[in-house]
Formats: sequence, structure tokens, C-alpha cells
Amino acid sequence: MTKNLFDLASYHYDFDESLIAKYPANPRDSSRLMIVDRVSGNITEKSFKQITEILQPDDSIVFNDTRVIPARLLGTRPCGGKAEIFLVKPVGVDTWEVLAKPGKKLREGTCIKFSENFRCYIVEICSDGSRIVKFTYDGDFDTLLQKYGQIPLPQYIDRKPDEQVDSERYQTVYANEPGAVAAPTAGLHFTDEILRTLSSNGIHQDKVTLHVGLGTFQPVRVEDVREHQMHTERCVVLPETAKRLNTRKPGSRQVCVGTTCCRVLESASNENGIITPGNFETDIFIYPGYKFKYVDCLLTNFHLPSSTLLMLVSAFAGYDLIMEAYKKAVKDRYRFFSYGDAMLIL
Repeated sequence: MTKNLFDLASYHYDFDESLIAKYPANPRDSSRLMIVDRVSGNITEKSFKQITEILQPDDSIVFNDTRVIPARLLGTRPCGGKAEIFLVKPVGVDTWEVLAKPGKKLREGTCIKFSENFRCYIVEICSDGSRIVKFTYDGDFDTLLQKYGQIPLPQYIDRKPDEQVDSERYQTVYANEPGAVAAPTAGLHFTDEILRTLSSNGIHQDKVTLHVGLGTFQPVRVEDVREHQMHTERCVVLPETAKRLNTRKPGSRQVCVGTTCCRVLESASNENGIITPGNFETDIFIYPGYKFKYVDCLLTNFHLPSSTLLMLVSAFAGYDLIMEAYKKAVKDRYRFFSYGDAMLIL
């Protein structure tokens, strides 16, 4: 029976929760790499470190250089009860959209105290249940956030953050622009040594920015996926980067690292595949039926069932091929999700 690719149920796959990677592979580049060929339909496997052998001179690779901020803050309410504030995105000077717990007790005007010189006040309750808060503090906000904030691990990892491990490993080695509340996880496999080897092999490297927000990972709650609305996320493509991306050598491959990087490039591209530079927001939602304008190779991790990310890779590689690849990944016990193994779609 032909699947309806707009039906949310089509993106379910049988999954064993023991496959969820609770900790990162050690070292970074020791993850498995599934290679999916869109033309032949072949599915093969290598070690991630072998990506230096897969890419050839004049190929290029594009990274998302966002940096994860310690977005989870634990504080106390005036009554002494605990409260949690999860930063989503800045909306003004010292003002952020946040998720807050316990929601029913955090009304407008409530003060949440993180330290004697670091607090926030609920100034608005939004229609979707999120809050707008205003921070007050002595000193530098970023310094205080680094001191009192925690690395925002995804809920499915289901453990407390390990400061020694996660502060380094839930961050790419090339992360440079603070602003994400979740890591662009396809890039977590790269090491400085791999980047140096790629460079010495003549593989061009460029960086764009998409500050990953919670919207990318929000569950789809509608049966017809076309009705799902993505949250906006901030992107930056510098003029010199756009110029290089628009002059790639014909016949060479360009690997886009991660679905977030893919969404930047597709948002910045016109119908002719020309990248326009800028600082902009995107709410692009890519699902089967979408016509890709720029991206031709994609490196990604294995995504949650029924997620917008699974829909994106299904649009890119073809639904049937992706479902075959995921079935094989489950059977062969690949490690799944943020700290899991990688897939290279050529």
C-alpha cells in the first residue's frame, strides 16, 4: 500500500530505546558512519574518521558554527520553592522568551532568584504557555549564565548533565557564535585533526550560523504534517561566505553538515540555487515534496520517530530509502539521536 507522506503516522518506525546514545562516543570520530547513495540506493558503512577518504579534492563542506549556551537555569521562587527557566531566545535587552517550571505557579510578576545578584521576573505569559522574562543582575550576563546555567541536554538522554563530559562534548570543536539552546549534532563527530586533514586534502570549508532553538525538536501534534508550524530561528550568512558558496566547482560535491545547516542554505537560496547573504530568521519546514535548491549532499544523525528532522531527510533522500536505512540502523544497533552515530547521504 502506498504511504501518504503527509500523514504523521508514516514517519513512525519501530525503535528500541536501548539504542539511544546516553553519552558521546569516545573519541569523537569513532562513531559509525552509514553511507546512503541516493542514485544507486546502496547502503554501506564506514567509521566516521574515514570521511577524510570519502571526500575528494575540490569537494567542499559547510558547517553550522553556532555555540550552545548553558540555557537551563535552576532557581527559587519567593516562597522558597524550586523553579526552572529554560532560555529559548532573546527578544530584547536582558529579555528572553523562556520555558518555565512549575508553570502554574510562575505568574506575571514572580521573581526567580539564581543568586543574590542574578534574578529574573516574569513579565508576560504567552498564549503557548512560554514566558517572557526580564533579567536583573550585577556584572556581565554571559559570565553569570556560564556560572549558574547548565548544558541543556535533550530530554531523551534522561540523565543529569555531566559537567566534565557535556560542557565539551555537547559542543562542536568549531562552535564560535553563542546562541543555540541545542547542539547541531551532526557536527559533534568532527575533530580538529579531521578538519586539518580535510583542509590539507583540498576540501574547502565554510561556516554559516543557525542558532538552534527548541522549535526544531518540538513534536508534530497534527496528523497532516503540512499543518505543522515551525518556530523561527536566527540565521547568518556572511557576504564572503555566500560568494564562495556561489562559486563551487561544477561536478564537485558539497556536504552540508546537519539539518540546521541545510535549513540555513535552503532558506538563503533563490530558485536558481544562488545564496543571498544576510542576518535573518527562518521557519522553513522541509518535508517530502520539497524541491531542494542548493543542498546536494547531507551529513546528519539518526532522528526521532515522527520528527520534522526525519521528514527533512526523507524529503532529501526519498522516503522509501530513508525508511530502509533506518530499519537497517535499528537491526544493526546503531546509536541514535544527539550523541549517536552519523549518516552521510550522497
